[in-house]
Amino acid sequence: MRPRIAALICATLLTLSHRAQAWNANGHQIVGAIADEMLTVNAKSQVATILAVNLRTAGPWLDCVKSVHRFADGTFHYVVEEPFEAPCKPFASAHPVMQQYVKRNFFQCSYLTKRKDDDGNAYQEEMGCHNTYHFDDVAIQRGHFDRNFQGTNDHDIVAAINAAIAVLLEGPSPPPFKIADRREALFLLAHLVGDLHQPLHVGAVYLDKDGKLVDPDVTHTIDPATETVGGNVIKDSGKNLHTEWDAPPTGFKVEQALDLLPLATAVAIDNVALEEWATTWASDTLRLAPQAFATATFAKTADGWDVTFADPTYVQKQDDLKRQQLAKAGARLAHILNKVWP
Repeated sequence: MRPRIAALICATLLTLSHRAQAWNANGHQIVGAIADEMLTVNAKSQVATILAVNLRTAGPWLDCVKSVHRFADGTFHYVVEEPFEAPCKPFASAHPVMQQYVKRNFFQCSYLTKRKDDDGNAYQEEMGCHNTYHFDDVAIQRGHFDRNFQGTNDHDIVAAINAAIAVLLEGPSPPPFKIADRREALFLLAHLVGDLHQPLHVGAVYLDKDGKLVDPDVTHTIDPATETVGGNVIKDSGKNLHTEWDAPPTGFKVEQALDLLPLATAVAIDNVALEEWATTWASDTLRLAPQAFATATFAKTADGWDVTFADPTYVQKQDDLKRQQLAKAGARLAHILNKVWP
């Protein structure tokens, strides 16, 4: 088990944006809207009873939780951040619940990030272990997900999804996760199944100082000086590559979510045990992740990397893959809940 460089107990300092996430709020609402449409009558009733909102509304909850910060006196508080607050407003009365979730899941590992205050001064903030539940960073050279690969750990997205499923099935929360109840587990699943289908939240590129691809499972090392942080320190024409992949397809709106329903209904239900679904889906996403870096060349900058894509159709191919993955995520979220509540 080899943790992502950002989640090591030694806590290497990283320039990772607080709001970096798999799919932005619109993306998670699209996933949830597709799943809402594909639920059995029983599953839809259970979701409504447990959450009091549908999956479309619930999808962004786990990113809203990122607005809970640990203060110098050791207390936890939700900090309203207006640019990201719109999809979080349905949970305004639940800030104490969010704070308790973060407090329970904060200390199992160390996850530091570099920030700047209002005066431009750099400082370090401990983001909390709960923020590592959103991703893996498996090298794109791997053809499947395996817990022995670099970029995985026991508090990664695959483990988090399995922990949420366990609680939803009314079992105990497996360590290191501290999931309070089925409501919290359902909020996690509504978000993390979407995350699992964003290619840069499973697959990662590892580079040498000259921007050439290296294989951390061969070298058994990850160089902090060249680490790409899940694409968060890669700039594509000045834009964060990870953020670029978080967005829905060009011009695609939440209200169009059900346009993806034909793709979603074509997604087969996996014939392995429910506890193996997250690993199977991580492998599926990992096999697609190289497409996010196809024809790329990298140039080192002072604070990360610049990327150039030789393929003039890269954006169109990116949009096509996003449609495919959003549809899969919506279908598979529904598959889990329909399995739990047939």
